[in-house]
Amino acid sequence: MSFDTLNLEPATTVDRVTDELRRALFEGELDPGTPLREVALADSLSVARSTVREALAALVAEGLADRMPHKGTVIRSLDREAVADVCLARLVLESAGVRAWPEAPEELRAGVRQRLDAFAERAADPSTTIADLTATHLAIHRSIVALTGSERIVAAAQALYSEIRLALANVDRIRRNAAEQVVSHTTLVDLLEAGDTEATLAELRTHLADGETSMAASL
Repeated sequence: MSFDTLNLEPATTVDRVTDELRRALFEGELDPGTPLREVALADSLSVARSTVREALAALVAEGLADRMPHKGTVIRSLDREAVADVCLARLVLESAGVRAWPEAPEELRAGVRQRLDAFAERAADPSTTIADLTATHLAIHRSIVALTGSERIVAAAQALYSEIRLALANVDRIRRNAAEQVVSHTTLVDLLEAGDTEATLAELRTHLADGETSMAASL
């Protein structure tokens, strides 16, 4: 990982350091479990340790890193059991969103369509980064959960997405099958639009099971 080309400005130093670390994580330059040393990063970036500390705190808040006793900050690492548990919880929460579709306000249903369109646009753009692709991918699922109209359910889903964001980004980076993912998500939304709840739930189960398999294989 090289920081040599960064042009850091005082007003945005923390944001820029956070962005570069985030990019390195999503591009696979830093492996899960890797310690993020404040001194080494501060030296590489020619910034103060306090700046690095704030950037690391942002990564922890986003669920991309963890504070470990006696180890400092390390890149979040999931095992197969954790991935399976997160995907099971996702199925419960996203299924609730699917069931809520028929009675959901039109603005929430429109939100699902908009997130799908945004994902398709990013997937078709060769300049899209893995981080952006993963974010727009998860935004579709978040919008499905939002159909429930429950802030607490959405917050629970967001916590799950933060946990698997790195694992999913690794899958996106390895597979590079964004076009296939657009088709898969379009099928899911088309079933919602058709009002076929049971078929949508079956497709969601298949979709999440495939994702679990891919994430587990990438660990």
